[in-house]
Formats: sequence, C-alpha cells, structure tokens
Amino acid sequence: MTYSALPTVRCRTKEKRSRVINPDFFTLVPIVGKMCEIEGRAGKISDELRAEYREAFDSIDVNRNGVIDKDEIGQLLEAIQVKIPGYKLRSLKDEYGDTVDFEEFIEIVLTHSDTHTGSQFLDMLTKKNVEHIGGISEGSAEGTTHSFSEAETAAFADWINSQLAEDAELKDGGYIPIDSSNNYKELFQKVRDGVLLCKMINATVANTIDERAVNKKNLKVFTIHENQTLVINSAASIGCHITNIGPEDLANGKVHLVLGLLWQVIRIGLFSKITLPNVPGLQRLLLEGEDISDLHKLSPEELLLRWVNYQLEAAGCERRITNFSEDISDSVVYSYLLSQIAPPGSGVDKPNTYNSIRDPLKKAGKVLDNANRLGCRKFVRDRDIVEGNQKLNMAFVANLFNTYPCLPPMDVEESKTQVEDENLYREETREEQTYRNWMNSLGVDPFVTWLYTDLYDGQVLFQLYDSIKTGMVDWDRVCTREDCKKLGGNMKKIQNCNYCLELGKSLNFTLVGIGGQDINAGNEVLTLGLVWQMMRAYTYSILTKLAPEGSPRLKDNDIIEWVQEQLAKGKKSSTIKSFKDPSICTSLAVIDLIDCISSKVVNYNLVTPGETDEEKLLNARYALSLARKIGAQIYALPEDLVEVKPKMVLTVFACLMACAYKNTKQKESKKKQVKK
Repeated sequence: MTYSALPTVRCRTKEKRSRVINPDFFTLVPIVGKMCEIEGRAGKISDELRAEYREAFDSIDVNRNGVIDKDEIGQLLEAIQVKIPGYKLRSLKDEYGDTVDFEEFIEIVLTHSDTHTGSQFLDMLTKKNVEHIGGISEGSAEGTTHSFSEAETAAFADWINSQLAEDAELKDGGYIPIDSSNNYKELFQKVRDGVLLCKMINATVANTIDERAVNKKNLKVFTIHENQTLVINSAASIGCHITNIGPEDLANGKVHLVLGLLWQVIRIGLFSKITLPNVPGLQRLLLEGEDISDLHKLSPEELLLRWVNYQLEAAGCERRITNFSEDISDSVVYSYLLSQIAPPGSGVDKPNTYNSIRDPLKKAGKVLDNANRLGCRKFVRDRDIVEGNQKLNMAFVANLFNTYPCLPPMDVEESKTQVEDENLYREETREEQTYRNWMNSLGVDPFVTWLYTDLYDGQVLFQLYDSIKTGMVDWDRVCTREDCKKLGGNMKKIQNCNYCLELGKSLNFTLVGIGGQDINAGNEVLTLGLVWQMMRAYTYSILTKLAPEGSPRLKDNDIIEWVQEQLAKGKKSSTIKSFKDPSICTSLAVIDLIDCISSKVVNYNLVTPGETDEEKLLNARYALSLARKIGAQIYALPEDLVEVKPKMVLTVFACLMACAYKNTKQKESKKKQVKK
C-alpha cells in the first residue's frame, strides 16, 4: 500500500516556525476560564476580557512582531471559545491578507462572531455548554463570571472515573464516581484536597507518587497545601508545565488551572504509548523516502493524523484529514475509522449505514454507539464531534489508537525502510526521560518527545538557556525555523547549534570535542553531555537566586558541606561524603535531611533500614515524594538514589537546599510583615 503525504496544520511559535498545533500550547493560558463580563452595550468587550484575548493572542505571537498568520485565526478563536462560522472564517482570511494584528483580531471577534453579536453575546452566558462560577478576580473587587468548557469537564471527569474505577479507597472516600453529566462543579470540588490528583498522576505514570506521603485523614488547610504541593512537583517531574500554578489554586478548585493540569496529565498518559517499542507497526506510517529516524521527528499529534489517514486509505476511503476539528465534524471519517479497526464480530456498523442519517448530531451519536461497542466511548459527546472540539477529538483518537492500533509489525521483506541503528527501536533510558521531563516542565515549544531529534535546530536549547539566565540569548543571532527551511537550511540549523555551544562555553561548560553538527545529527553521547550540563546549570541558577544575599558562588562541595551541617545540627546519624557515597543507596540521608528542613513531615515508622533492594527502593520512593511534598522540584527517579547516580544525586540535594533557602526566606518575610 502506498501511503500518501499528509499536509500539516500550521502554527506560529517563538521562531515563527510552522508545525502541527499542540493543544498544550493553550493549556496554562487562562483561556478555558476566561472572564466574561458584559458592559451594557452589546458589541463591546470589557478591559478584562480584552486583556484575556491579548494574552491568548500573545501566546501565539511569541516572537512579538505584533501579528499572527491568517491560518492561525481559527486556532486562536477556538482557544478563546469564540465561534465564527466556517464560511465567514474562510472569507476573512482572504479579506485580511497574510497576517492579522491584535486590533484587527478584536474587530473580527466583535463584527463576525456569533458570541459577540448583540443579544447573542448575552445568551452565551446562559447556554448549556458554559458553566458559571461566581468569584473575585484579581483585577476587580466585583464578582466576575468564569466560564469554562463543560465538554472538557465532562470528558476529564469521565476519564478519571474509568482510570480509577478499581480504586477501593477512592470509592469508599466518595471521590469517585464523579458526576460527569449534571453537576459540573463536582470535579473541581473533589480535587481540592489533592488526593484524587495524586491518584491520577500515578494512573498516568505508575509509582510517581508514594501514596504513603499523601495526607488522607483529618485534612486541614496546611495538610491540603502539602498534598497540592506534592501534586504540582510530581506533575513537573513527569513533564507537565506547572508555571503559574500554586497549591492554593488547586485547593481552591480554580477551574482553568485544574482543567489545564488535568489535560496535561491525561495527554502524557495517552501519548506515552505511541512509540516504536510499544507499537512496532508504526513503521507502516512512513512516507516514501523516509526511514525510522523520521518517525522520531514526528509529534504524537502528527503520528495520530498519519494513523487515521493510513486507516482511511486501508478502508478505501478517499478522505484525508489534517486536523481533529473541521475534518472530522461530519462523522464520515470516524465511520470509516471505527469500521476499519474493529475486530471481527464486534458489531461495529459499516460506513454506508450512516448515509441515510441527515442530522449531524444523530450521525455523531451513531459514531459514539459504535465506539461504545469497542469500549472506546471516551472524551467526546455527539456535539463535541459536530462542533469539532480539537482537544477532545484528538484524545478520542489517541484512545482508539492505544486500544486498537491495527498496525501489524512489518516483516523483514516488507520493511525496506528499516535502518541498521537499533537504538531507534529502543525504549527511552531513565536519564533521557529525566532530561526530557525537565525540559517540558519549563514549557519549551515544541514539546520534546525524543531528545535526539527535537534538539536538532537549537530552538529548544535556546529556550532552556533563557530559563537558566534570562537575556543571555541574542535572538537576533538565532536562525528561525522558517529560515532553516530555505535553501541552505541545514547549515543554518548547525549554525544555531554552534551558537548553543558558544552559550554553553560562556557558562563554563566542558564541551571539548563537541561541534554543532553533533547536536544537529543527534549524537547521543555528546547531546547528553550538553543537556546534563544545562540541567545542572539550571539547578544552580535556582539555588543561587534563593541563597542568602552575599553568598559566594556555590559549588558541588558547598552542597555536600551544607548537607553535612544540616544533618549534624539535626543530630542525625546519617551523613554523606560525596555524591558517590555508597550509603546514599538507602536514601536515609535524604529522608533525614527532609526531616531537618521540615519537621513532622517524615513518618519514621514507614522508613526501612534499607538492607535489601526492595527496602532501598521503598525508601527512595518515599524520600522523593516527601521532598516534593515540602516544595522541592525534583526530576530524579527512585532508581537514581538506589543506584547512586552521582548526577541525579547532586540534583536531589541541590533542590532540597534550594527548598530550605526558600522556606527560610518565607519565614523571614512573615516576620517582617508581623513587625509592620
């Protein structure tokens, strides 16, 4: 079978490059929870709502040239939940030229959207697809109305119910089932103490949180705050972007932040299985002239688009999709997809049985009935299909893929594109996973899925340098991805990578024998060498910011000495001599240090002597969860402590030192406030 090429959905990012839109791009911008206020006159928007739109606009216009591409208008409108009929949108793209500035965008919203036209805007606030929660905004002492996606709330609640259905503790505690059809506030109420969110993170990435560290009984304000701190730092450790989310936000059930975090956790779980080791048959999605390395360059969204089109071609359907919104809204694609992937005897209807149905909602309902026969009726309702909710439809398709990939592995004769490098078929190592999660938690764009293909042009590395030291990147020297697509583009990518190494040298990195071409080509050893030094520099930058004023530049020995001092002051028997100290394998020094930083958080009845491998792992899991619970943003894994991996051990103790410094500053700040 010849697999035809697939166009991409365009989206501008920091370097004005084009790529498939990533729904997480909008996750933590308070769009889902935008402030809807009416100022008496229809057709005018409040300053606060205008500011929300500006924030959404700027999230696309990250290169700050004041305009967005015309092809991005639809994505931005979808993100702020403003609807413009498709025929109008197509004509607007012609009317406004190649780019649109913010004022032109506001003009489009006011003039052409159904939600901002006369009384229809007032009606928006009482439509069934928007729920209202009275609250106080930071910008005003008056009550405001937060509107949020009922569809997302229902979808996420239903998914949580299905993923945690067997958890007796949650059932007995009344956490599940969550009402996903009537009481849309219930989800936000049930996540407030952090227990449910901890369970959901573990359902996504097993054993991320040691449940022994979760406060579950007699919960007070402080213990709930500890739980939500654990949630946030654990979410970061699996790659969630948690900037601008605080424990109090989750404890207060802030709608847009809860939905944003849940979507990231759910997305990570859905996409984690779309890999070559899990589904070797992904080779079948290669285009002519591509090899396995090209699959690693595709985002999960792009792979899903290819998968759907592959199944459509296999089913004899001429349709192809480039998005999970407009292209699937008439249910035709789903009718072919479900029929094609369904096992024999599953009772899924053939595509031609949809032809007699004229009502789009009824046709979408038939799709859901068939999905239910496959046990895959998740994320979308009939109107989510018809309205083309991109995020939820993508999740629906991802769940279909994970359940029925329908991609048999290629045999040796079939696999003409197979390459000799077996590394391309292997699982991600723990070290690679840690670095990738660190990058993604900082909100780099695009989302990093494979280190050795996603750093090839330096763009992600530049964003990381900017996080290490704001302003150190001279963006005028950076070749954009648009530049890199032109003639001589590969030289521009290498030029970027050379500049990345130049920046590393300015931070005193050891980069002997590494050239820009090595990063561009994805040389594993040399890439890991650079990335480790970047993560280490980032850790030290955080530590330096929190250190007492006048402190000398910190070095590795300073951290070791600090750990020794704290353990001695706390009269602990444990200590460390270096980050290679064999005694670290028991994690007792880490646990004791946590007790020194925050007393009463450690339950020593749960701590083992660490004599067997099992006891060591139990201690390590407990230690890292406790560390995150007291505020340390740690990316290391329990196995790193058990195996005494010096690099990761350094980050654990450095993060605990930063946490202690932060706690001291907060106490001093409170004392000053009391005196005033």
